[in-house]
Amino acid sequence: MSKEKRTRIVLIDDHKLFREGVKRILEFEPTFEIVAEGDDGNVAGKLVKEHKPDVVLMDINMPNVNGVQATKNLIRYFPKTNVIILSIHDDESYVTHALQTGAQGYLLKEMDSDSLIEAIKVVSEGGSYLHPRVTHNLVQEYRRLSKETVPQVTERGVAYHTPFHILTKRESQVLQLLAEGKSNRAVSEALLISEKTVKNHVSNILQKMDCNDRTQAVVSAIKKGWVEVV
Repeated sequence: MSKEKRTRIVLIDDHKLFREGVKRILEFEPTFEIVAEGDDGNVAGKLVKEHKPDVVLMDINMPNVNGVQATKNLIRYFPKTNVIILSIHDDESYVTHALQTGAQGYLLKEMDSDSLIEAIKVVSEGGSYLHPRVTHNLVQEYRRLSKETVPQVTERGVAYHTPFHILTKRESQVLQLLAEGKSNRAVSEALLISEKTVKNHVSNILQKMDCNDRTQAVVSAIKKGWVEVV
């Protein structure tokens, strides 16, 4: 019987206590392995070249070479590198800058362990993952900048139509909550269903909408007027 493929991870953060906490969380996931760690962005290239990780967890704020610049350098020389930015900033300008350099994920350091594990799994498979609050902020900014493609606000609220021709009623409810920046756990609590059921609904939504990840699905839904953004 062949062994299950392990996800190799490089962790770069200048706070040793935070690194230790992340390592303890990831140790509970049997398919994860932290193969190297560093405390500054200037070692990122060396560590990636030496260990060939599946995912790099990169702090955005570091004293010498910050996470955004380090990510830009990594993608330039190792274009297939999957980077998840770890940050305390949820402002869309930070997120946009990070994604423009090639990062595949953006997590706030207040994340729970389930979000961290889910993000690593998604990004290691070529997808992208944003912290729910970050997604919500990006959606709001997108709506502000793209008024001509977003449902217009009327006195009775946002004019939109539910995509029952593609999604089930429950999937439409899940999509709406994703657009509001809800995590899987928050969706499960709002709809009184299990997190596993939420994940199944999200997978079905992505497949039906032909999207790679939830962020792409939300932006697409807003363009089409399938969700109400308040």
